Amino acid sequence: TTQVLAARMLTRLNDEGWARDLADQLYLDDETRAWAENVTTKVTAKTEHKDSNGTSLEQGDTVVLIKDLAVKGAGFTAKRGTVVRGISLVEDNPAHIEGRVEGQRIVILTEFVKKR
Repeated sequence: TTQVLAARMLTRLNDEGWARDLADQLYLDDETRAWAENVTTKVTAKTEHKDSNGTSLEQGDTVVLIKDLAVKGAGFTAKRGTVVRGISLVEDNPAHIEGRVEGQRIVILTEFVKKR
């Protein structure tokens, strides 16, 4: 039902404060809540992103490039020591993060970054 879909989406967006508030306000009867939670436990099994030193990375972290990286399709090289602020984690691939370098949003391999 629509309630189960809403509960699942709010669970996936649990990192956001507004989503937690809405999830707390959502009323589900016991059977519907069990149905929604049963599926969300499978969906929320997250992959853990780690930097080159094995430090865990989180959404919004700041990282530093440890190697010059040629950015395919953009025509520039991201230099070693470049700070990338406010990274996004690629949900289905623990080896990838996204960040903005020289005004372009690029995918960066976690093996080439260290957490700042």
